[in-house]
Amino acid sequence: MDHVGWDRDLPVNYLLVQEDEAGVEQLWGRCVGVEGLFVEPVPLPREVLTLRGCGPDGALSEVLAAPGAEGSCSPRGLGDVCVEVWDGEDQVQWWTLVDAVVLAHQPHQPVPVDPADPADPARYDVVLGAGVRVDETLRARLTAPRFELFEATAGARRLGGCVDVEGLVGPREDPAPVPLQLIGCEAVEPLLRGTQRPRRWRGNGADLLVLDRHGAVMASHAVGLDVRAVRPSVLGGGLEDITLTDGGEDRPLPAVRRVWEAWYQGPPTDPNAWAPYDGRGRAAWLDLTTRAWRERAPRPDRTGDEHHLDGRFVTDVPGLHCALAEALIGPGRYFGREWDSFKDCLFGGFGRVPPFTLIWHDSAIARRALADVRQGPDGRLSYFEEIVQLLGARGVTVVLR
Repeated sequence: MDHVGWDRDLPVNYLLVQEDEAGVEQLWGRCVGVEGLFVEPVPLPREVLTLRGCGPDGALSEVLAAPGAEGSCSPRGLGDVCVEVWDGEDQVQWWTLVDAVVLAHQPHQPVPVDPADPADPARYDVVLGAGVRVDETLRARLTAPRFELFEATAGARRLGGCVDVEGLVGPREDPAPVPLQLIGCEAVEPLLRGTQRPRRWRGNGADLLVLDRHGAVMASHAVGLDVRAVRPSVLGGGLEDITLTDGGEDRPLPAVRRVWEAWYQGPPTDPNAWAPYDGRGRAAWLDLTTRAWRERAPRPDRTGDEHHLDGRFVTDVPGLHCALAEALIGPGRYFGREWDSFKDCLFGGFGRVPPFTLIWHDSAIARRALADVRQGPDGRLSYFEEIVQLLGARGVTVVLR
């Protein structure tokens, strides 16, 4: 990349670029380091909500029926809960209740008395504590609202339904943005103007490109360009340390830093290099293969041949897609990260198209690990079964061993 070289002993590890109207990336700055790229998400404020007229199912039913759970009880966790909002037969919105816990419950008591909502000993008013992730698409008025509850996990098991969720709709303040520091930065126009007059500068967004040790782009992250502070860099040499007010959303977690450190050495070439990481690390690995696919010249599609999938480490959905891509087109390559994108890749443009033969070694490991995971379109089959069925439908001969 042309912008990587400069007349300094320090390496360029990050670039700030912004696309112009023609889609061409224009350089805004280059720097040695970044502080604040890996951060925990800002926790949502805790709120109290009430599920009115709730018919519990699954884990919620188990919590309400637990010994000693009558009325008030010690907080019992449900994890993240997805609330689907339906208006008649139309799903109009969903919310996520983050780290929901049951604080108390009692038999449902309609207030005021509503003939259409009679008392029912099988229904409850359930008080929850949770963080609320807002969806702004809610219609102003619902004619026949109802609320369906599901676990916000891969299995998405149903938790029940209710006639209302008090406290769900209402004004909420956006969390304060988390800043990002560019260390040892050489700004160019127009960002240079922002560093000279930060109080009067209001920039748009840009992409922070993360380079590996060879100077190739390994990841990108969208950031805001409002400048909070500028100082002479701790690295000297006429460089600056620039603090951006908003470092952007969806930054990688500190827990996946080791994955990025591995990719910093260059795209992986050894098989199963993703295997030592947990589910979050494997998902981060898939994120990096997505960017690597954009940077590499596309491979022509090949058909036929026999491919071997090493199933020893396929214990979750991200691991399955790491192993599938590795079996079909090699280590560090992209071939989908979930059911829909994997299906798209099988139609071509990613280096391999059916028909071909896939020999899946140690397939029983994935069959057991994904037995309760439902992410495919059917909803009845396990994720393992969905993938095998999809491969067969697309003309792949799958041999399970």
